Amino acid sequence: MADPALVWFDPPPAAAWPARFASPFDVGEPHPLARRAADQLIDELRGRRGRDALEAPGGGKMFGVLVVAAPEGAASGRIGYLRGFSGMLDGSWQVAGFVPPLFDAAARDAFWPAGERRLAELDRALRELVGAPVHAAARVAHTALLARHAGALDELRGRHRDQRAARHAARDAIGGEADRAEATAALHALDQASRGDAAERRRLLALHATERAAITAELDALDRAHGELENQRLELSRALMKRLHDGYVITSFRGERRPLRALFAPGEPPSGAGDCAGPKLLGHAYRLGLVPLALAELWWGAPPASGGRRAGQLYPSCRGKCGPLLPFQLDGLTVATAPRFGAAAVAADEPRIVFEDRWLVVVDKPCGLLSVPGRDPGLHDSVVTRIRARCPGSTAVHRLDLDASGLLVLAKDPVTHAALQRAFARREVDKRYVAWLDGPVAGDRGTIELALRVDLDDRPRQIVDPVHGKPAITEWRVVERSAGRTRVELVPRSGRSHQLRVHAAHPLGLGAPILGDRLYGRAAARLALHAEALAFTHPHTQRRIALERPAPF
Repeated sequence: MADPALVWFDPPPAAAWPARFASPFDVGEPHPLARRAADQLIDELRGRRGRDALEAPGGGKMFGVLVVAAPEGAASGRIGYLRGFSGMLDGSWQVAGFVPPLFDAAARDAFWPAGERRLAELDRALRELVGAPVHAAARVAHTALLARHAGALDELRGRHRDQRAARHAARDAIGGEADRAEATAALHALDQASRGDAAERRRLLALHATERAAITAELDALDRAHGELENQRLELSRALMKRLHDGYVITSFRGERRPLRALFAPGEPPSGAGDCAGPKLLGHAYRLGLVPLALAELWWGAPPASGGRRAGQLYPSCRGKCGPLLPFQLDGLTVATAPRFGAAAVAADEPRIVFEDRWLVVVDKPCGLLSVPGRDPGLHDSVVTRIRARCPGSTAVHRLDLDASGLLVLAKDPVTHAALQRAFARREVDKRYVAWLDGPVAGDRGTIELALRVDLDDRPRQIVDPVHGKPAITEWRVVERSAGRTRVELVPRSGRSHQLRVHAAHPLGLGAPILGDRLYGRAAARLALHAEALAFTHPHTQRRIALERPAPF
């Protein structure tokens, strides 16, 4: 079977076939055959001509290998692998030696380029409208007119205020000794003056409305034109995306076929759905009649600006785009269950209590135990669950990642919980972590400021996003260097999810992931991150509580 994307192992592998297809969402080491195929692909990528685009800032991408067997099965002994990449490579969907996309390229070319051109025209028209001198001049004139009107109205209010005060004083001066007719005339005159002020205000407001009418009409016309262009762009974009998604038909191992949109219903497929390496590899394997055995996906090239990827490192499939696709595509194969972190057994005497009084308790959380119960019924075991068994009503004041260990505070009543949470929010609680980083670190100390947000396509991973992310600050200090690894102290000055893990791994942070980080680095026996020190003012006794527990690594 000759296909440019298919490589037969030569010599044939001595390793046994996989008994079942590993979950594509497993962070563990892939089957040895998948590792062998991935290593061969990495060697090819290292020597690939024109790889500068991948190594440019933000230019890297995910690649994948799918180990497959010939359709005649084990009797032939022929095992090979397919190679694929996510999205486009070198500006093309089809590159020699890699699997093609899931959609029909010719059918897409019949509408997509023209649609993109029309979208570009609408974008250009929107920019020109907003940047047009007449538009800018109208906005400036409108702002100046409003400012002049506000000034005139303020001046009138001040003058009327002074005149009103004078009238009040005049009324007070009209006593009972004055001639009744003169008093009546004087009061009438004051009333007339008051009505004159009201009439003057109405005339000014009418004048302002008249002056604003012309420029408001001009701005309204510009806004309507802008809105019409935006609506045209939105409608065209939606129509193009629907037509684009309709071009993907996803096939399962059983041979069942479903439209891409059906697998994401009732929602819409996210951008790039169906273009990741995994779905493309499986789709092509079924076209060729091959039997999938094992999958591995890896990053090659410069890390993305958001961080979380290192060249040559293997990663599980994303859940946002591939979560609905891969289980359907693998239907009919014997597939291992996706890992469920937080369900592992933890010793019954954990967590160990470090401090306790009538209001709160501090524990040393072990790695592998959730801080609070998970949403899945099978993830009920947690620090909170166990502490509540002896202290009903206890609530975690903050959290530690499942994979991390260290000091964790729980409150025994709502008042204490609220007071401690305020202390955490006001940064009145001192925390210090220790970690081993999987790599060298330049410098001895510093501060990292990288805004973070959740990766919408691959929860619960967090990514760096200076525009939409929330501020996150970490202070760090190197305490030891050994065998290419670095031991550091980390002091978070904010409390974002996965903050220390992302700040360690990101190239603009420390550039070295925490050892054993299955999300941002390489999985190992445990995550080498421990909350070793905690200090806070007791909300009831006002005593300063300072606790330390050394890391178990």
